[in-house]
Amino acid sequence: MPRWLIIIGIVLIAIGLLWQVGGRFLPIGRLPGDFLFKGENTTVYIPIMTSIIISVVLSLIFLIIGRFR
Repeated sequence: MPRWLIIIGIVLIAIGLLWQVGGRFLPIGRLPGDFLFKGENTTVYIPIMTSIIISVVLSLIFLIIGRFR
């Protein structure tokens, strides 16, 4: 169990670093299909395409981890 927690921590740190650095080059959160509605007093952001891409990437990661287990 401690080994998995360390691995998960390292993966989360790597994802955070990629998100910070990659945000300059990849428009995560500003993709076509992400909707932003601005009103006078309200802003609604619906990240549909970003959610789909994150879901696919996580599914592939878990598929690969599952095969090696």
